[in-house]
Amino acid sequence: MVSGVNEQTFWIEPAAFKPRAMPLPAMELPGKDELHLWYLDLGQLALTLSQAFSSEKIAAPPKLNTGQQRFARRFYLRLLLGAYLGLPGKDVIIQRSRRGKPSLDRGAHSSPLQFSMAKSEDRVMVGITRDIAVGVDLEPVNRTTRNSLRLAQRYFSTAEAEALQQLPEHQHDGAFLRAWACKEAVVKAYGEGIANQLCRFTVEMQPELPPAVLDFDGEGSADWSLAVVRPDADYIGAFAVHQARLSPHCFKLLASTGQ
Repeated sequence: MVSGVNEQTFWIEPAAFKPRAMPLPAMELPGKDELHLWYLDLGQLALTLSQAFSSEKIAAPPKLNTGQQRFARRFYLRLLLGAYLGLPGKDVIIQRSRRGKPSLDRGAHSSPLQFSMAKSEDRVMVGITRDIAVGVDLEPVNRTTRNSLRLAQRYFSTAEAEALQQLPEHQHDGAFLRAWACKEAVVKAYGEGIANQLCRFTVEMQPELPPAVLDFDGEGSADWSLAVVRPDADYIGAFAVHQARLSPHCFKLLASTGQ
């Protein structure tokens, strides 16, 4: 277990994310029971690069517009995947399913690498595994809902909605957000068969208990690994794999200034 990971609750804190500066060396694929989890702050990456090539001091990260964020996400995703494939990022070919799920083009790449990417504003999280379907999600911690209990009753399982209702009202938004991140991660890991069907499975709603898949289509937990991730103070996320045991290794991508 890596530093910053609370083994009891599988809650991954910012200290778990070890800095890795570009250019990245060749990366070995995770082992069969491992996950590599990458966190990227696109604004900070842009700031560092801007400072390296400017004679003026730049105090704050530049505000990236939607198009710039999209370009940066694609660029850095291919850069990361290329480090594992032994290729320049530009040579990594990604295909999308009809519902938009990205994956390596198996006609071009024979690697067992699997990945999932989540975005929120100018932050990105990427999960990478070997031969294991993985799902990740990322949400801003200040995200609020008008009525989290009503949303849970509409979209979540009956057990989840009832568990949320039993919590003190001041815990509703936080518990809902944690559950939402976990459920989105499970949907991405499972594939397209449960897209838009969050009620088909149940995750742990109690904030003081470890995140877990409690039931999946009435068949129990089905050996899922699920964790809540806090890459920094402003974001919360989750990752999920359909495998009972998993060891995460967490990294934060930094830009190299050449100094």
